Amino acid sequence: MNSTLKGILFVALGASSYGMLASFVKMAYKQGFTTAEVTISQYVFAIICLLVINFFIKNTQTATKKNIFKLVLSGTSMGFTSVLYYLCVKYINASIAVVLLMQSVWIGVLIEAFISRKVPSFAKIIAVVFVLFGTALATSIFGSEIKFDFKGFLFGFLAAVSFSITLYSTNSVAKELNAFKRSLFMLFGGGTIVLIFSLLTQLLPTYFDLHLINEEFISIKTFDASILYTWGILLSVFGTVLPPILLNKGFPLTGVGLGSIVSAVELPVSVTFAFIFLQEQVLFSQWVGIIIILGAVLLINWNLISKK
Repeated sequence: MNSTLKGILFVALGASSYGMLASFVKMAYKQGFTTAEVTISQYVFAIICLLVINFFIKNTQTATKKNIFKLVLSGTSMGFTSVLYYLCVKYINASIAVVLLMQSVWIGVLIEAFISRKVPSFAKIIAVVFVLFGTALATSIFGSEIKFDFKGFLFGFLAAVSFSITLYSTNSVAKELNAFKRSLFMLFGGGTIVLIFSLLTQLLPTYFDLHLINEEFISIKTFDASILYTWGILLSVFGTVLPPILLNKGFPLTGVGLGSIVSAVELPVSVTFAFIFLQEQVLFSQWVGIIIILGAVLLINWNLISKK
């Protein structure tokens, strides 16, 4: 198997893993688990798993203090993405949540323009317009079939911003280290954000009657440890262990352009899972919107692919 094909396979599997998450989280919510419990269990198992992998893998690379600091700091965006995305799923359909997460496509264009201080190409501007139009169709924002929830859409958009930062970090921070080591340090950063969120929304309010944020987001209940051996392992494997490892291994082989297009497979995978496991209604107009978004991803990265 040539290196490009290997990279495509790695990226597709990593993106598909992300695509399953929303449905898993939605099912965990239906069993009474909270956002704090879901995220804590996910990161606990993920960090343990990466520690074990790094222990057994023979590695001559040494991470400098600067590398560790950058990876932990950039990894905080992973934690924000998990928290914000799972809050989004709490309020709206999983099939809509993933469309909002895919706004990272055009947000990534803005981040690239800001960092490079260059105006995006005409093709990218057109692609962004297509993404926005496809999003309007895919979320049925102009229709009455799907109930609009402002909090869900806000959390989904913020998750997309955070996810864009995560993707940028994956492609740019400490690239000389292997995927397992980079993923571990990024998980430490993400786990810190998740722990802070859980302390503020459930652990401290429950045990010490401290209400530090809006009452709507607080869960007054003892931490349910059964999440650790029910959804925790599943969420950690498909949400925090496999994706960063597979993407970190795949992107260097495919390049950013082709990798970005392949990673868009997350969108149809997530919608299909929501349709099969949650019996969510997916309208024809939503599929049209999804196809338009996928086409926009192709347009944005066409130059990079044609050079390959």
